[in-house]
Amino acid sequence: MKKVIIKVLIIILVILISFGLILIGTGFSMYQEAIQEVPLSEKVEEIRNKENYTKLDEMPEIYKKAVIAVEDHRFYNHDGIDIIAIGRAIFNDIKALSFVEGGSTITQQLAKNIYFTQEKELKRKVAEVFMAFTIEDNYEKDEILELYLNTSYFGDGYNTPKEAAKGYFNKDISELSDYEAVMLAGIPNAPSVYAPTKNLSLAKQRQKQVLDKMVEYEYITKEEADKIILERK
Repeated sequence: MKKVIIKVLIIILVILISFGLILIGTGFSMYQEAIQEVPLSEKVEEIRNKENYTKLDEMPEIYKKAVIAVEDHRFYNHDGIDIIAIGRAIFNDIKALSFVEGGSTITQQLAKNIYFTQEKELKRKVAEVFMAFTIEDNYEKDEILELYLNTSYFGDGYNTPKEAAKGYFNKDISELSDYEAVMLAGIPNAPSVYAPTKNLSLAKQRQKQVLDKMVEYEYITKEEADKIILERK
């Protein structure tokens, strides 16, 4: 009986390895096709030429910290992928028997935004990883963050932080209050839900989630977070 169990386990292991190799191969092919069709430098130039493209030094510090805290708090410490986040996501996905968590870094999300679809399929995730490595090899972290923020969708037709700040708060991005900046940081996760024009109550709940992450990762203190919540507009 023991020998049978060992044989079954070996067969399962071989199948998993074979599936993994096939997945990596198809994902790499998808990555190659994408970057050969339009080189990364052309994609970046296209983004930077967008109307209302927003430079990083125009954005409030608290806004940038809020985005990093809620999207990828190890952003400045990884090379494109976050092994810890991926492991956690795989565990949660297996537990739920569904794609409930992606574990994507800001760099991976940028790769997805400019090259791939939003569909949750495994080969696309693999292609996204290869693209993330290429992005990290060619651009500095601040450049990647700036490009990511300018390829995020904020709802209501707003495609850059500058557009969203003007549209939602009637202010230049640099003039946002802490309250507004943190709320803005939470919108791209689900614009149809968290945009303040859609459901202000849910927008505030998301804002609270962002603040909690900022406190957890020590970007601000609990007292500072409480003060921002009370600030309103």
